Amino acid sequence: MFATGIGYDVHRFLEGRPLILGGVRIPHAMGLEGHSDADVLCHAIADALLGAAGEPDIGHYFPNTDESLRGISSIEILRQVQAVLTKKSVVILNIDATLIAEMPKIAPHLSAMKAALGGALSLPPQRIGIKATTNEGMGFLGRGEGIAAMAVAAVDRSDEF
Repeated sequence: MFATGIGYDVHRFLEGRPLILGGVRIPHAMGLEGHSDADVLCHAIADALLGAAGEPDIGHYFPNTDESLRGISSIEILRQVQAVLTKKSVVILNIDATLIAEMPKIAPHLSAMKAALGGALSLPPQRIGIKATTNEGMGFLGRGEGIAAMAVAAVDRSDEF
């Protein structure tokens, strides 16, 4: 059975932290606030994959109340999500994601992001789409207060039926 899932995440900027997007450190004056490394792209992808597999969301597997997870790499989160999917015989077909941010510029980092995500998910980078857009100056994202990401994942759950 072909199944899809959707994911969304948002984090506000915070001084004194590195900015990690798609598992790649991006040069920027601020990073994102969160219990983990706050990689919104990885978090949106994790939720999309878990949803497509019929599993609970990222907060179920990686609760922000668990101090042992503080600062966890979101690439590691994706590796563990991949393990959940593998255990259920769910195969990732493709991922499509969009980052929403006024800054920084994302395009120079897309290839590195696809490589990092593909490595974590055992997925060829050409099956990963990443786009970036702005919020046209509107709302908290438009004021440059944070970054959001949306993702859609397609999977094959054929072994379940």
